[in-house]
Amino acid sequence: MIYTISSNHSTFKTIDFTTGFNVILADRTKEATKQDSRNGLGKSTLIEVIHFCLGSDKGETLKKSQLDDWSFTLKLDLAGKVYSVTRNTNSSSRLIIDGDYSTWPIKPKFDNKTGKNIISNNDWKKVLGELMFGIPVIGESKYHPTFRSLISYFARKNGQSGGFLNPFQQCKEQKTWDIQVNNAYLLGLGWDFGSKWQVLKDRTKVLNQLKQEAASGLMPAMGGSIGDLEAHKIRLVDQVEQERVQLDNFKVHPQYSQLEEKANSITVNIHELMNENISDKRLVEYYEGSIKEERIDNDSKKITQLYEEAGLVLPDLVTKQLSEVLEFHKNIIINRKSFLQLEIDKLKQNIVRREKEKTVLTSERAELLETLKVYGALDEWTRLQNIHQTNVAKLKDVSLKLENLKAFVQGKSAVTVEQELLFQQAETDLNERKFQKETAILTFNSYSKELYATSGNLSIDIEKTGYKFNVSIERAGSHGIENMKIFCYDLMLAKLWATKRVNQMFLIHDSILFADVDERQKALALELAAAESKKSGFQYICMMNSDYVPREDFRSSFDFGKYVRKTFTDATDDGGLLGQRF
Repeated sequence: MIYTISSNHSTFKTIDFTTGFNVILADRTKEATKQDSRNGLGKSTLIEVIHFCLGSDKGETLKKSQLDDWSFTLKLDLAGKVYSVTRNTNSSSRLIIDGDYSTWPIKPKFDNKTGKNIISNNDWKKVLGELMFGIPVIGESKYHPTFRSLISYFARKNGQSGGFLNPFQQCKEQKTWDIQVNNAYLLGLGWDFGSKWQVLKDRTKVLNQLKQEAASGLMPAMGGSIGDLEAHKIRLVDQVEQERVQLDNFKVHPQYSQLEEKANSITVNIHELMNENISDKRLVEYYEGSIKEERIDNDSKKITQLYEEAGLVLPDLVTKQLSEVLEFHKNIIINRKSFLQLEIDKLKQNIVRREKEKTVLTSERAELLETLKVYGALDEWTRLQNIHQTNVAKLKDVSLKLENLKAFVQGKSAVTVEQELLFQQAETDLNERKFQKETAILTFNSYSKELYATSGNLSIDIEKTGYKFNVSIERAGSHGIENMKIFCYDLMLAKLWATKRVNQMFLIHDSILFADVDERQKALALELAAAESKKSGFQYICMMNSDYVPREDFRSSFDFGKYVRKTFTDATDDGGLLGQRF
């Protein structure tokens, strides 16, 4: 229960609440012009201040610079004891606590500078969770009910938060798991099943990511199946092993390049020697042929006969001189043969010498080539090493993809089995919580019947993906009836929790909830809230615009005016909650 809301600024309209039904009214005066508006008078801001004192972040209004260094104090009861909590907009990470906190799970610390008992906002929310909703401070699972989510069903926020979308969603950004877990908790159902469902959804998401990773970057011809990946892995394993053996046996010679150059140079020399020998052997053959063709002819009579046949008669003197010529010619032939033979001998000697050199060079080259065969160059070894490392990386990549794909297949099967098992366990648990389920359904149905003469329906089902909640009221379809579904659901939650906790629960509704609602249903809803809050022992706080109040449709016994705790007006600039306009 909330007793008082106040501020350190004197312009703020301090509001005192009582048990049961409470109304904050925004009134339009007769003098108001069309340009004046009740918007900004403070109805929604009041809800924002309450949330701020209960650990939320600053809302749309409290973020404004005009509210810098404003402190708000909320007086409420927790676990049967009354406390005052103060929070400043400039130092919102810590709050001042006044009251007996000796039994709190987390206790405030005394601040010597201020002489106040201080608690961090995070710890404050944990304390509120345990004192108001019984949420343990320790032992929380990953997906668990939180105070901030639970309290937002009892004080829905409009504006950007979107708290009036449907009965089960108190914020437009609310996750599915949060809707399931917190509604199940509020209804007294097995909320931990909602947590387990989300864990399985997370695993499924991870498995799908693994599958995508396994399929990414594969060769176009590969479909990404386990068989394709295993075949590719086998080929890479064999290739990597061959490269490893080659590298293990690879010997690097420090002068490999020099040896290779020398071997190439020797090869060139051998080819030059071979070419020179071929040339000299051809000369030898030519010279030897020339020697065979050279003949010495000493028969002068043949020469004389030749001239006679030509009709010439040689005198004796000429004949004598001819014999001398023949002798000279003989000497020339002999000398030429001697010269050719000397040249032949010289050429043959050169050929033999070159053959010996070629033999030496061939042997030396063979030794070099053998060394080059045994050893390798450093750049060649580096090239082979790079190729090997690339293939090792490919092998690791394929192995990881194969492992991920197998994990996906195996994990997918395991998740399917766990989902089915969880579904069966959740159904069994829901059947065992028959009383809680029926109590919630009957309460909601009775409230809807009060408004529309025919009973609505709250359904709670179990599906493969978790809890499925739904509400229906005949004549549904208009926005007003949709809002009344939220009204009946919230009222039902307030009644359920009024019987569970020592402190009085509070339920706060903003005026937007009653927008577009038929006047008769609006009157019935307000009378129902007043009656049920008194009967069941919870506090109901309603924000209303004066021209929305269905005064003509109230029962004659219902005195709406006595429940109005504060009236805001647009007649003056200081008529709103904050006492100022901006």
